[in-house]
Amino acid sequence: LDSEIRKNKKDLAVKLQLSGSLSLCSPPSFIGPPTFGLAAIMSEKISPPEVKRSWGDEAEDEDKLPPPPSPIGEGPSKSDVSELEIETLKLVETEKKVNEFLEEPEDSKIEAVTTGETPYSSAATFEELNLSPELLKGLYVEMKFEKPSKIQAISLPMILTPPYKDLIAQAHNGSGKTTCFVLGMLSRVDPSLKAPQALCICPTRELSIQNIEVLEKMGKHTGITFECAVPVDSGSEKFNRNPVFAQVVIGTPGTIKRWMSQRKLSVQEMKVLVFDEADHMLAKDGFQDDSLRIIRDIRKAQRNAQVLLFSATFDENVKNFVSKVVHDYNQLFVKKEELSLESVKQYKVFCPDEQIKIRVIKDRILELGEKLGQIIIFVNSKKCASMLHTALVELGYEVTTIHGALNHEDRDKIVKEFKDNLTKVLISTDVLARGFDQQRVNLVINFDLPVKYDNNGEPHFEVYLHRIGRAGRFGRKGELPFSVVSVLQSLPF
Repeated sequence: LDSEIRKNKKDLAVKLQLSGSLSLCSPPSFIGPPTFGLAAIMSEKISPPEVKRSWGDEAEDEDKLPPPPSPIGEGPSKSDVSELEIETLKLVETEKKVNEFLEEPEDSKIEAVTTGETPYSSAATFEELNLSPELLKGLYVEMKFEKPSKIQAISLPMILTPPYKDLIAQAHNGSGKTTCFVLGMLSRVDPSLKAPQALCICPTRELSIQNIEVLEKMGKHTGITFECAVPVDSGSEKFNRNPVFAQVVIGTPGTIKRWMSQRKLSVQEMKVLVFDEADHMLAKDGFQDDSLRIIRDIRKAQRNAQVLLFSATFDENVKNFVSKVVHDYNQLFVKKEELSLESVKQYKVFCPDEQIKIRVIKDRILELGEKLGQIIIFVNSKKCASMLHTALVELGYEVTTIHGALNHEDRDKIVKEFKDNLTKVLISTDVLARGFDQQRVNLVINFDLPVKYDNNGEPHFEVYLHRIGRAGRFGRKGELPFSVVSVLQSLPF
């Protein structure tokens, strides 16, 4: 079976062909300075839609698709783009060898900056962290871990060592960051105190539910209670819920803020506050206002509550802002040019219009891609998601689609089916771009490249990194190489 799958992978690389296409690892020309190696694929500007999107507690408002990017230079007219261009599709592979397996990324380079005189030593084993027997059992028996990943080995001593300083932690997508803060929360909870003691805030319900599932598994033998604070469709439950006594709460900022304002969620005993995808949570175009209010209220009740900020990306504006929010803190970071994992191969394919893009996906990618594992296709709007879904279904493919405008029950069902491997192809807006973890995903397709909708359609490099991070998750052993294909609506002339 393995040899057959590897043959399919090789066939897929051969069949993805278009003369003149470029590998991301090649040095193509573009206008403007490179940004950590991604500007090569994202240098084309795309005009923004008229409305701004959000992807937390509220549905996305994306009623207008961004227009396609203009061709680069004096490219041929549509009539000059013949059937031959698609039939001669060719994907140019880099000659540089990459690691096929992702047990631990070889290019995972994390630098630490500490404050104060507290010495920290990297943990080679979980036993060195002085964890309870119940937590060790959860790690080894339930999670099937063998040893800490690089980010876990470096960050956990900082999180678990008094005086419990704040931490800003950046590491590659799929490197094991979730375990860092989940283990940090579980370790700080007093099981005998029946009150909220740890709070984790996430940008989406999907990521909140996923983190709760990790916490439930890891803390199975501890007896620690937990609750997920996400939007519900029921109006009565939304406004008439009982007070929260769970010791760990994970949820979205709008629901957390509402529970706190309604005095349903007490923060008097809070010890740890975590922001997952912290750069988005504290960005002006993200959830900055809600996040700052939550931090302020918790600091007012518990001045020494530990704040942990985790993400794969932190742009300079967010870094400068975050440094003013947290107190005496330690920092872990990755250089911008090293954020893209080499174990994830990236390619771009040029197409003249959306219909050809769909044909390329059907004839040259999905034809073999479904045999390799699961596939996520990212788009920029729910309108585009619906269009692509309809087109692929009419072509005979079984696909599911998720975006922020769906009701909560449907979103949960779609994610569960994909995680249970009942569906192979998932079309998604950026609601799943951050943090979504499905180890069977071998291929990510960018039908649209991510753009900054409030900034003249400039490429959104951070979102691009998060999207491609859905392939190549930590812990993969003996699997196939991971690929990202970006299908661009312009011509390389």
